[in-house]
Amino acid sequence: MKVELYTLCDFAQENNGKLTIVGTFDTIVAKVFPMTHQSFALAVRLRFDIWELGIHSFKIEARDLDGNSYVQPVEGTLTIRDVGNASSVVHLLYSFMDLKCKMPTVINFILYIDDKEITSTPLYIKAAAKKS
Repeated sequence: MKVELYTLCDFAQENNGKLTIVGTFDTIVAKVFPMTHQSFALAVRLRFDIWELGIHSFKIEARDLDGNSYVQPVEGTLTIRDVGNASSVVHLLYSFMDLKCKMPTVINFILYIDDKEITSTPLYIKAAAKKS
């Protein structure tokens, strides 16, 4: 299995196997804390080889460096089917609402497949520079 895409973005959708992603980012700058970011998405594109056909479990967590969770973990299963090619592609798209942070931090969005950590991407929550 290969991760072809794993990104945070403003919006993502799939239409007939095509993935549309708008506004990929890794940093949110807040004017004040505590802060709430109203909405964002996580877009994932996974490619499975033919010998990986079958059912696979997945989980996505969002944790800071101290292990604190920021969103409800997303869990499920993927059924990889033979599509007549040497590999098969799966898209996972999740929208998150009202991310709350009390202070600047780094939140890692971690992907597990079959209980193994596969990849992660950081979300940096920073304070806006004070005007002098």
